Amino acid sequence: MKNSFRKKPLSLLLEEMKSEHRLHRVLGPVALTSLGVGAIIGTGIFVLIGVAAHDKAGPAVTLSFALAGLACIFAALCYAEFASMVPVAGSAYTYAYATLGELFAWIIGWDLILEYGVASATVAHGWSHYFQDFIGIFGLGVPLLFAKAPLDFDPSTGVMSLTGAWLDLPAVLITFIVTVILVKGIRESARFNAGMVIIKVAIVLLVIVLGAMYVHPENWTPFAPFGYSGLSIFGKTILGDASPEGAPVGVLAGAAMIFFAYIGFDSISTHAEEAKNPQRDIPIALISSLVICTILYIAVAAVITGMVPYNLISIDAPVSNAFKQVGIGWAQFVISLGAITGITSVLLVMMLSQPRIFLAMARDGLLPKSFFGAIHEKFRTPWKSTILTGSFVALLGALLPLRLLAELVNIGTLFAFVVVCSAVLIMRKKHPEAERPFRAPLVPFVPLAGILTCLTLMFSLPAENWIRLIVWLLIGMVIYYFYGRKHSALNNLNR
Repeated sequence: MKNSFRKKPLSLLLEEMKSEHRLHRVLGPVALTSLGVGAIIGTGIFVLIGVAAHDKAGPAVTLSFALAGLACIFAALCYAEFASMVPVAGSAYTYAYATLGELFAWIIGWDLILEYGVASATVAHGWSHYFQDFIGIFGLGVPLLFAKAPLDFDPSTGVMSLTGAWLDLPAVLITFIVTVILVKGIRESARFNAGMVIIKVAIVLLVIVLGAMYVHPENWTPFAPFGYSGLSIFGKTILGDASPEGAPVGVLAGAAMIFFAYIGFDSISTHAEEAKNPQRDIPIALISSLVICTILYIAVAAVITGMVPYNLISIDAPVSNAFKQVGIGWAQFVISLGAITGITSVLLVMMLSQPRIFLAMARDGLLPKSFFGAIHEKFRTPWKSTILTGSFVALLGALLPLRLLAELVNIGTLFAFVVVCSAVLIMRKKHPEAERPFRAPLVPFVPLAGILTCLTLMFSLPAENWIRLIVWLLIGMVIYYFYGRKHSALNNLNR
């Protein structure tokens, strides 16, 4: 049991950076920031803003975005410090290995597999929905048998039901296309992503500028119809009001819901090994992408709630529907196109990040190195694990309902943020002499604030989310004790 808490020496991590079997360092600050923006702007701005405004916060959803963004900024500063210290693949997994020990590293690595894999499947579902809406403008459609997942989930009853479909074919096809691009190479993936980011940011700016002309300030009154709190524990409201169904409502409840909109910025740290100058570029990309997206989110939220009364905002397609309600029907085409582009780039970055976690765990012997650690001789990408990731995402996206998948993602990401913030405090205590090209400011306030805000959002999620997370982690523990611990590279180091 003692071996489960052994730590990977910082000196060993730094020595591994010099190995010739590394990924190509081809990403500069602009490309990395583009990856961050590509990962963040998507489902949150095009879908979740409607649910949060309509059911949780009203016009005060702008504050919900600000609070969720603030929690992410605390975590981003901690990520930036670690990424500048140890610029290798692995993100929070690597940081936990150096500070909390092998068992915690495995737990967070297994948790990140849940985050990126299930988030990718969720995004693939969202892409399929917008794609079918887009082709519907031209009178086209996907046959019912291939239009959605064969299973549906009712969160109010917890019952699964059949839809009559066989599989969500568009979700499978977009996953296949993205997988091929990712196997081809990081430079090609980054260029493809950069092009999509330019398109969707341009459309988001169009929404803000054009929509501002149709804002009626009276729609912002009352500003917080559901209140400013909405604090809950395991879905039980302890501060503020609740909906007729018993769900917490208010600004904090809105922040817990739309936290999904920020998932992805941490993926920048998984590409530290492919950054040209990681000590400088990773912190720049983490902070700048998060700040850019938070500003855009708040601006869009303010415009949409100003264009249409909050209780009339569409839940399914809030942005395009708001323009339709004010008589700008042509915007549906442009916004749907932007949504497809935006969600595609999110899927690309999520699926780009997953194999890097596998790669880091395989190098440490916790997963089979011959498969998960295999680097393509020509493309220099972790091609086997990329194909496995694509297959896993396609399977989940084809068969499981969106609502069930989305509920699994938030809690895993928040858990990862808590670990990284805690690890910064531990590393400052254990290794004060270590070189830190970027230092998180105001320590211990920043990491403690990150821990507190992320735990608050975690406890605001329903109890079922905790149960699913615990079950997933228990499965991971079985794999670790029967394989990972026995094959750990630290076994040889300690002999």
